[in-house]
Amino acid sequence: MYHRILVPTDGSESMRGVVAHAIELATVHGAEIHGLYVVDTGRYATLPVETTWDGVTEMLREEGEQSLESIERMAAGADISVETAIVEGGPSNEIVEYAREHDCDTIVMGTHGRGGIDRLLLGSVAERVVRTSPVPVVTMPVSDVPLEPPEGEPQTRLPN
Repeated sequence: MYHRILVPTDGSESMRGVVAHAIELATVHGAEIHGLYVVDTGRYATLPVETTWDGVTEMLREEGEQSLESIERMAAGADISVETAIVEGGPSNEIVEYAREHDCDTIVMGTHGRGGIDRLLLGSVAERVVRTSPVPVVTMPVSDVPLEPPEGEPQTRLPN
């Protein structure tokens, strides 16, 4: 049913459960994982004028590389093939575009579960992806569990 599963990450340490779920799906379906990190160029608007764009872009790319390396390490424990990419732009648009361009069968992503005024002011990347995606989207609440498991814990199991 699934051959390519897209897992966008925002670089937060709380994505471990989401990644583990995607890996379990990939294991069941014999699918590959596509890890994606979007350098959110919209975040630049809130930075002080004296901040250099190059420095910010480099910092965000490094964060993205670390996040994608974590996905690769988790998937290696399950012998799952992983493709990774870092792109720039608006997160929801870039996630949907990547899914289209790479013929992904589903998207597994975290949601912070913001509601009320936070959602109105910040918007919801997951909600926009759900509305515009050409493929099914599995959303999971992110937890306080860090992306890297404690020593000796299985790499691909969801936290209890």
